[in-house]
Amino acid sequence: MPRYLDPKSDLTFKKIFADHPHLLKSFLNAVLPLPEDCLIETLSYLSPENVPRTPVAKYSIVDVRCFDNHGRQFIVEMQIDWTPDFIQRMLFNAASTYVKQIDRGKEYEELCAVYELALLNTIFDQDAPNQWFHHYRMTSAHDGKKTWDDIQCVLIELPKFNPNTLTEKKLAVLWLRFLKEMNDSTTVVDPCLLEVEEIKQAVDLLEESAYSKKELLAYDKYWDNIRCEKALFKGYLKKGLAQGEIKGFAKGVAKGKAEGLAEGLAEGEMKAKVEMTQNLKQLGLSNEQIATASQFSLEQVEEILNRQFKSEVQHMRAKS
Repeated sequence: MPRYLDPKSDLTFKKIFADHPHLLKSFLNAVLPLPEDCLIETLSYLSPENVPRTPVAKYSIVDVRCFDNHGRQFIVEMQIDWTPDFIQRMLFNAASTYVKQIDRGKEYEELCAVYELALLNTIFDQDAPNQWFHHYRMTSAHDGKKTWDDIQCVLIELPKFNPNTLTEKKLAVLWLRFLKEMNDSTTVVDPCLLEVEEIKQAVDLLEESAYSKKELLAYDKYWDNIRCEKALFKGYLKKGLAQGEIKGFAKGVAKGKAEGLAEGLAEGEMKAKVEMTQNLKQLGLSNEQIATASQFSLEQVEEILNRQFKSEVQHMRAKS
């Protein structure tokens, strides 16, 4: 009886979607809101060096980037965890990909649409328990029928996905079931998934026997890194909630003056807590979440992060 790996890991996700463009084409045509008369016909991958790496969730995000026969570019991400700041990250990635299509002096009409697809293995919208498909694009505030479609973001929450709510697109259902249901405990595959040749090929690519010992070690290491990221995140939260020594910092804020804040920080009692605030930001938490975890006010968090940003800018200028 064959054993299978989880398609959401770095190794397997890229083996399926980065090494086999016809599988990625089938998947994107199935799940993206593309015009019926403008489906993807061919795909080409962007060079790996064009893909910026970020320190935020180093292991929790796996991405594949490509462009099609219409010139449209696609950013496909598998996100194991989610924080609110990932919205800004998605927008930044999509916007920077859009503007990098042309060099200086080129015509703007050469720009093509950019789609960013985030497959979430967690929940980001707690207020909509039954809504798992989220499609964002620029829409007129006065007329919802008027849209600018050059930059579009799609988020799919796999934990919320229910096949019964998507009956009109069978291929989309099967691809999403493949991503959601296949994992390390899978020994028997639903025959429905094997009815589509592309998905059957993706299933075959998950068979553990197809991987070398080195690849399987890398696979296990990936999930171990994910667990470490989660543990680190929880550790920072516990540390922030447990620390209550804000004597020097509170003193500075109470004075309401910049020198008071500097004096409070200089006392050294808050050094660890300030470092934790900066680290939580690198992990992708919003300022509101950091304020809750650190017991700082939102204004205090913003002041700390602003100081860090200015210091980094000065450091970069000094080096250049």
